[in-house]
Amino acid sequence: MKCLNNRAESHLTGQVECELDSMGNGAWVNQGFCGSLPPIPRVVSTIYNSQPFFQGSMDSMYKLDTPGPFPEETPSPDQSLIKKRGGCCSFIKGLWGTTLTENTFNNRELFVRTTLRELLVYLVFLVDICLLTYGMTSSSTYYYTKAMTDLFVNTAGEGGVRFQSISSMADFWTYTQGPLLDGLYWTKWYNDQSLDSGDQSFIYYENMLLGVPRMRQIKIKNNSCMVHKDFQDEITGCFDVYNDKKEDDLSFGLINGTAWTYHTEKEVKGSSHWGLLTTYSGAGYYQDLSRTKEESSVILMGLVENLWLDRGTRSAFIDFSTYNANINMFCVIRLVVEFPATGGAIPSYQIRTVRLIRYITTWDYFILGCEMVFCVFILYYVVEEILELRIHKFSYFKSIWNILDIVVIMLAIVAIVFNIFRTIKVDKLLGKLLEQPDIYADFEFLSFWQTQYNNMNAVNLFFAWIKVFKYISFNKTMTQLSSTLGRCAKDILGFAIMFFIVFFAYAQLGYLLFGMEVESFSTFVKCIFTQFRIILGDFDYDAIDRANRVLGPIYFVTYVFFVFFVLLNMFLAIINDTYSEVKEELSSQKDELQITDIIKQSYMKTFTKLKLKKEKISDVQKALRSGSGEIQFKDFRETLKEMGHADDEISAAFSKFDRDGNQILDVDEQERMKVELEEKRDALSAELNNLGRNYGKEPLEKPPVTSNELKSHSGQTSVDREVFLRLTRQVLQLESSVAGITSRIELIMEQLGRRDKAKGNETAGKLPVTHHDSGEPASDGRVLVCVDRATKAEMSSRRPAVHSSSTYGYRM
Repeated sequence: MKCLNNRAESHLTGQVECELDSMGNGAWVNQGFCGSLPPIPRVVSTIYNSQPFFQGSMDSMYKLDTPGPFPEETPSPDQSLIKKRGGCCSFIKGLWGTTLTENTFNNRELFVRTTLRELLVYLVFLVDICLLTYGMTSSSTYYYTKAMTDLFVNTAGEGGVRFQSISSMADFWTYTQGPLLDGLYWTKWYNDQSLDSGDQSFIYYENMLLGVPRMRQIKIKNNSCMVHKDFQDEITGCFDVYNDKKEDDLSFGLINGTAWTYHTEKEVKGSSHWGLLTTYSGAGYYQDLSRTKEESSVILMGLVENLWLDRGTRSAFIDFSTYNANINMFCVIRLVVEFPATGGAIPSYQIRTVRLIRYITTWDYFILGCEMVFCVFILYYVVEEILELRIHKFSYFKSIWNILDIVVIMLAIVAIVFNIFRTIKVDKLLGKLLEQPDIYADFEFLSFWQTQYNNMNAVNLFFAWIKVFKYISFNKTMTQLSSTLGRCAKDILGFAIMFFIVFFAYAQLGYLLFGMEVESFSTFVKCIFTQFRIILGDFDYDAIDRANRVLGPIYFVTYVFFVFFVLLNMFLAIINDTYSEVKEELSSQKDELQITDIIKQSYMKTFTKLKLKKEKISDVQKALRSGSGEIQFKDFRETLKEMGHADDEISAAFSKFDRDGNQILDVDEQERMKVELEEKRDALSAELNNLGRNYGKEPLEKPPVTSNELKSHSGQTSVDREVFLRLTRQVLQLESSVAGITSRIELIMEQLGRRDKAKGNETAGKLPVTHHDSGEPASDGRVLVCVDRATKAEMSSRRPAVHSSSTYGYRM
């Protein structure tokens, strides 16, 4: 046993510093911890809540006969100080504790429990972000877009010209004066009766045209390119391909309106557009149409007659917006016709269906609540990542999961900011539009950023789902994917270099061979994606064969052989070989703690607590039956003490029913106590049976074995159930008591070490430190701490640091 220094008792009530402060240099410091040594488990009162009491002496602190299945932790002044100092740290660790803030390196059970808690919290966050993302979309979005596309893109006029078939400036004007005006202004029903909507147009009778449409063009200056000297006499004008530095900003034509005067992008409040040929600025010459079909037709006729489009025109835009109140959706439409320097026309369109007004229906307000919960989660994870970054510093960024956490949080913060901005901007824009209904409703900017917002949410949701792998990686089956990819990453990277050398060589070959005739090979970027499509079996061999009847088949056959049959299958072979190795290693590894083990342990702990609780109730009932008439507290206490109950529990149970406080239970008080105990016993029995049915087919609560049944099992060893449970309770009590004593002794020894270290400088040279391995006392007359070799090794390994100036020795 351990013989403590005689100064330990007086030093017990000294101040105990934070664990982080007491750790020596070089010790593993986890800043997520800030508290005392692991606390001794508190007793859970199995009958009534008892008040904690203070045991002041060393003898009472280290008693081995503490009754009850779990020893009562005795608060001391030291522990009170620790709780006050570590309260904030304990709160943070409890709320934001993760596998990166907890010391789970050698504790598999703590690692699994912490990971499961993180997973449950994250699943709630994932459900919330899914509700937000899907709550902003609707299947009606597709049909709204399809209706507008069919009307303005696929509908042909009287001359048979559709938007997609525009190939010249004449076709452009035919389209605008025909299908465009017919689609924009709906004033009659299908039976030619008036809609009675005034000068307001409702497209398809459901979609209100917001404001007036706008037409805009961008021109290039004359002589913006160089004509070869051999053609300078015949060619007097030269208009280069589009370049924002060569835009024509001079007034032309009638010079008496916005259609003939240049406006900068800032004046127009426009934005650049990414076309099929190049990217166009938001500046140019624009003309707003009217709210009626007749007036708009007159405006278009004036533009045609005065040659609004000419050789310098490089693109023409038609912009307008509609709103459908039935589904609360805005549809922002932009029709673009590009006029390249080669001549002709290339049409394209952009239709964005977005929800800009968010909160109308009950479901919208439910989504608003989810958005608030989302903001709380983001704040929670921001604090969590700050704590982990503070602990691990730059090593935090070595994990791909931590980087993914930061990406998800940053995207979420941007989404929150844009959501607020969008709500304010839409309110202002709609207010201005209602005041001036004859102006152009510019929703292009908002629709663009709303689309980017939706794209960002889609990417964020994708990353959020991928992040689930972070929390299920504690299972070895779930780690096969990450282990396989991680192990073969170097091989794949090295082989990818060879693969893409061959791949890009074929892309260059295809571009040069077929780029003049085959659209899918017209640019180098299109060649790359076309070759990926060939790998997947989507290709047009006839177009390749027509473009080059000799090299086309050679290109196709060699590409399929080398890239598809050889290189791609080598990729798969590398991954398959690595997967086989990983699977074999995982199958040979020892099974670690799994989720099922945690569930079983929790179940058995709950079952044991309920069993012991029921047995304590039975003991109290026996104590009541053992008395006759009135029962005094002294007799009641002695009876339960013999059964192994604690004094505080006995006092709490007795005082609850001793209404008059005379330390005697009369008949009425005993009867009330019996009734309540019986109710508690029945409730516990039902709960135990439920646990038994959930865990197995037969209930765990069985009737006691009779003497006849015991006799019938001759030759078999039987133990009475009450004796078994009492022995179990005493074993648990003994284990908890020993653990508590060990923890307190170690705490005292650390305090002695710090105290003696502080006094070592004063007594240096006077009293040398002596370490004894014999059984004789030290020369200075001090009492030595005597431990065996095993205990000495355990103490050395468990202490954070060993002080060389310690004044106590060891005896073996």
